[in-house]
Amino acid sequence: MSQSLANIVVHLVFSTKERRPLLRDEERGRLHAYITGTLKNHDSPLIEINSVRDHIHILFAQSKNHAPAKIVERVKSASSGWIKTQSPAYADFAWQTGYGEFSVSPMHVESVREYIRRQPEHHAQEDFQTEYRRFCEKNGKPLDERYAWV
Repeated sequence: MSQSLANIVVHLVFSTKERRPLLRDEERGRLHAYITGTLKNHDSPLIEINSVRDHIHILFAQSKNHAPAKIVERVKSASSGWIKTQSPAYADFAWQTGYGEFSVSPMHVESVREYIRRQPEHHAQEDFQTEYRRFCEKNGKPLDERYAWV
């Protein structure tokens, strides 16, 4: 076969360092646009993105040409550097060191998109730590609480 194809959809979740509520509405749209561009530069088109004060959800089509960890590393480092230039309030901004990256079946993409769109409403009922524990459990990935929140 001379053509290489991939259909890998990823739901990426990570929080601010120490889950500090730093992400402000004023920069949210531009942050999302910046991350969208970073993903595009890595052949990984965005499907949906949303964030709340202490974490972000990104749904994208994973490139077959770039390692998943490299894409995540670039998204986090580039966006962290960018947001620090937006306001003195972000001078010590950082993302947590870890992340959750979960595969999404093509038949579930729309429901995950809707879930991501409804983040503000969702987090009026459930905090990030509870949500993340649930994701890990649902995806069969045990969560080691000693390292999950650093």
